[in-house]
Amino acid sequence: MEVFDQYAKNYDLWYEKPFGSSAFKLELSCIERVLDPFSSSLEVGVGSGRFAKALGVPYGLDPSIELLRLAKRRGIVGILGRAEALPFKSLSFDLVLMVVSVCFFQKPLRAFEEAWRVLKRDGSLVLGLVLSESPWANFYREKAKKGHPIYSHARFYSFGELSYMLNQTHFRIEKIYTTLFEEPQDQEPLKNKEIREGFWKEGGFFCIKARKLSL
Repeated sequence: MEVFDQYAKNYDLWYEKPFGSSAFKLELSCIERVLDPFSSSLEVGVGSGRFAKALGVPYGLDPSIELLRLAKRRGIVGILGRAEALPFKSLSFDLVLMVVSVCFFQKPLRAFEEAWRVLKRDGSLVLGLVLSESPWANFYREKAKKGHPIYSHARFYSFGELSYMLNQTHFRIEKIYTTLFEEPQDQEPLKNKEIREGFWKEGGFFCIKARKLSL
C-alpha cells in the first residue's frame, strides 16, 4: 500500500515515543507467551522489522519497499510481496507470524490459506492483533473517521470472525492471551502491564497461536 511507503519513517518512529515504546514491549511479551520453539520462520506484514528482530524471525514480507528498507537495517531479509500470494514454496516454515497486519490485508481468508500452504506439517500461525470488540478498535476507528492516513485503511475483525476464518483455512486455535487493559490513548507510557490467558474483550491486544491441521 502506497500509504505505508509515504509514512514509513513516521510509522517506525512511533515505536520510540513514550506510548509506542511501552506498547511494543508489552505486545512483544504477549506474543512470546504463545510461541513454540521454531527453526524456520517468516513474518508476513513485517513492517520495519521491529517484532521480527526481537523474536529472531529472519525473513519478512511486506508490500511497502520503504518499510522493507528499514527492516533490512535491522538485519531482516525482506521480500516485497503480499500476504495473499506468498512467493515461497509449500512446507517452507514452521512458524508464520502476523503482527498488526491482518487488519490491512485485502483478503484475510486468502492470506490464511497461503500461510497454511507455506507452513510445514504441524506448523504454527501466530497472530498479534486488535479485535473489533475491544475499546481500542473503537479508538482507532475514530481516528480513521478523522482521516488518519493509516487507520483509514484498517478493518478490525471480531473474535468470532477471526475464529471462523481460521477454521475455514484448516487452523485450530491452541493459545490465546490478552493484554493492554487500559483506557485507550496513545500519548503516555502504559502503566498496566497485565497479560491474561484467554480472550478478554476489554483488552486491546490479542495474541493467538493456531496450529496447522492436515487435510
